[in-house]
Amino acid sequence: MPARTGEQYIKGLQQQEREIWLRGERVKDVTTHPGLANGVRSVAALYDMQHDPTLRDEMTYVSPTTGDRVGLSFIIPRTKLELEQRRTMMLHWARATCGMVGRSPDFMNVTFAAWSAAAEYFGRGRPEFARNIRRYYEHISENDLTLTHSLINLQRSRTISGVFNLQEGTALQVKRETGAGIVVNGARVLATLGPLADEIAVYSPRLARHTEPHSPFALNFAIPCGTPGLRFLCRESFDLGRSHFDHPLGSRFEEMDCVVFFDDVLVPWERVFLLGDVDLLNGTAMTTHSAAHTAHQNAAKNLAKCEFVHGVALLMTETLGNAQLPHSEERLGELMMYTELMRACMRSAEADAELDQWGVMCPVPLQIELTRNLFMTAYPRMIEILQLLGSSSFLITPSEADFQSPLAPHIEQYLATDTTAARDRVKLFRLAWDVAGSAFGSRQVLYERFFASDPLSRARVLISMYPKEHAIERVKEFLERDDTVS
Repeated sequence: MPARTGEQYIKGLQQQEREIWLRGERVKDVTTHPGLANGVRSVAALYDMQHDPTLRDEMTYVSPTTGDRVGLSFIIPRTKLELEQRRTMMLHWARATCGMVGRSPDFMNVTFAAWSAAAEYFGRGRPEFARNIRRYYEHISENDLTLTHSLINLQRSRTISGVFNLQEGTALQVKRETGAGIVVNGARVLATLGPLADEIAVYSPRLARHTEPHSPFALNFAIPCGTPGLRFLCRESFDLGRSHFDHPLGSRFEEMDCVVFFDDVLVPWERVFLLGDVDLLNGTAMTTHSAAHTAHQNAAKNLAKCEFVHGVALLMTETLGNAQLPHSEERLGELMMYTELMRACMRSAEADAELDQWGVMCPVPLQIELTRNLFMTAYPRMIEILQLLGSSSFLITPSEADFQSPLAPHIEQYLATDTTAARDRVKLFRLAWDVAGSAFGSRQVLYERFFASDPLSRARVLISMYPKEHAIERVKEFLERDDTVS
């Protein structure tokens, strides 16, 4: 099956019965539910981009397996050109969503592409797991499936003992093995895009170092979202049922976050990729370089998001007539700096990319991981700058309905600026509010702060990767230099 259209994606969701719960009710059809349907349409629009004649060669490539055109995010890049082509494709999707859909389908696509290329790594656990990961990658790429994923176990306590205690009945674990597969039980967070996905991948970044070498908590598998015993519990939707004028982002890009419950879920053996081996689990992201490839996708999303927020700020200050004020220029310059730093890190990681042990062209892990560390602190600051630039104008935002009310003439007269009509001003600042002040916008800030872990953990990752010996050696050489003047 070649790359899907939006209509085919929607039909796929309708054909698979799944258990989704939102506001105390089971969702009968995610494609029509008012809290989810607009998000479904936005993902469908991404799939339709693959069939735009002007974008086809930048969105798809010819499958080496079937000869069909499939999504370019599934490509296993063997050259720098293919790496850059994948980035171009990811940027198209990221810009189409203003960088506001963090878990667009390409995120998991690049993950499984990396894992398939490194299938021998999974074969160290059991030989059949290498075959399983290759076949699953082929299945999702040839059928153009959308995946969600869940990485983290729920914690009863944030104390040290609570964080490392996996025996409290909440953590997802293997309860038993059968001839048909493994039976798992427990809960996981946060399955972003869960209700909008065809399948869910379940794994962990790593387990605590003190865990036994063989553990029922060490696993990696993927199953359809409609698998019996699998339940998704949604947070409240940030699509409030308002118009695109009133909530331009929330009414389009609600990707939803879920807690996932596994009640004696049977995972067929062919869908198991890792089982029980803690060391193998802990080494997966770095050894297969899936971490670098997902960071590459993140960098494209982050760049698109920086560009969009910067653009909103520029248009805001142009509309208000304060773009030339010194404090505005300083803040706009800071936004520009974050945008271009993101672009530079991404392009540097591509320019210096090398073939890894699996024969995959891998973006330089250090430079590409820098984009994650940078963005988790830069994005909250960018939103603060947006708030400072807009100040009270964020609150001068009547609804679309007000323009049809008896007060419309007053709104048109008094809310216009020297450069912009009242309706255009309000439309812009309702967008800016959805970025910087609404529930949707607040969730974006929280997401970017923590989706790649916390700042301390990220700093430790960078420190472990950085070639510190070169910096130390330069200082030692200077200290040993004999510059005595004779």
